[in-house]
Amino acid sequence: MAIPYAPVSAPSPLQQPPHDNTRGFLFMALGFFGFGITDMLAKLLTEHLPLMQVIWFRQSGLFIGVMVLLMMRGSHILRTPHPVLQMLRGVIALSSAACFIMSLRFVGLADATAVTFTAPFIVTVFGALLLKEPVGPRRWAAVITGFIGVLVVIRPGMGVFHPAIGFAFIAALFFAARQLLSRYLSGADSIATTVSYTSLTSFLLCSVPLVFIWQTPPSLGVWAMCLIIAATAGLGEFLIIRGLDVGQAVVMAPVQYTMIIWSTLYGFLVFADLPDLWTFVGCGIIIASGLYTLYRERVLAKRAKRAAAAQAELQATPSEA
Repeated sequence: MAIPYAPVSAPSPLQQPPHDNTRGFLFMALGFFGFGITDMLAKLLTEHLPLMQVIWFRQSGLFIGVMVLLMMRGSHILRTPHPVLQMLRGVIALSSAACFIMSLRFVGLADATAVTFTAPFIVTVFGALLLKEPVGPRRWAAVITGFIGVLVVIRPGMGVFHPAIGFAFIAALFFAARQLLSRYLSGADSIATTVSYTSLTSFLLCSVPLVFIWQTPPSLGVWAMCLIIAATAGLGEFLIIRGLDVGQAVVMAPVQYTMIIWSTLYGFLVFADLPDLWTFVGCGIIIASGLYTLYRERVLAKRAKRAAAAQAELQATPSEA
């Protein structure tokens, strides 16, 4: 998926304190640049190989990246009080990637990527309806505006809509579910632990059917794309984890929107697919709404933190007296 590990949830208290947002921004930007190449190659490879095999090559890069992470940090990062939920997150992540790559077989990179940016809005809706999180009128307005932006991009009933764009929206639904699990798990597990379980689970799952559907890549060029997609996915994963290690997640979150730049560029250079004016307008609406949603979440988090600190100070005052 275009935004596989975007930092939507709050950072875990088990992480080291963030201290260098500039370096974190650079790592994150390079990571999403790599994921842009990954998505472009996935679209190309679906013309030569079965969908699940393309996903397997992509996930193999993430798997190798996690293996490197385990060698660097040790197997203790796999310790978790919620192994079932962590593995469930891996299943959801694999489903999200499968739906997104399915959409890429039929629609442009920029269009599919734009639709996946509805994930933060879906998280807000799910959080309000399922987790009873408070959502004010301004965030509801941002959610509605974001979905209007999606309608501008896909324009149903105007001759540019392709039914396969629905797979991108389903991918966004799975991604939103994954992010809700991330919010729940962030209090107990580090980002490295969550990403490790996600990569290991998804890789093992998509390896099972490979025995039945494997097709040998028909040329050296296709083999090269398979190796590159694994390398860019693994490197992108490593860079994003590194960015979250050194920078604040709430500051890094908007970097995910650089994906629309790479999707548009690769779509034009590789597939001669230049989005029209309305697609750019719709993307602008989605990104603006998403940035505002992230801003409001940051404001509300700071407000809650100040309120908690004030409450703790009030409770401590009588005992000190």
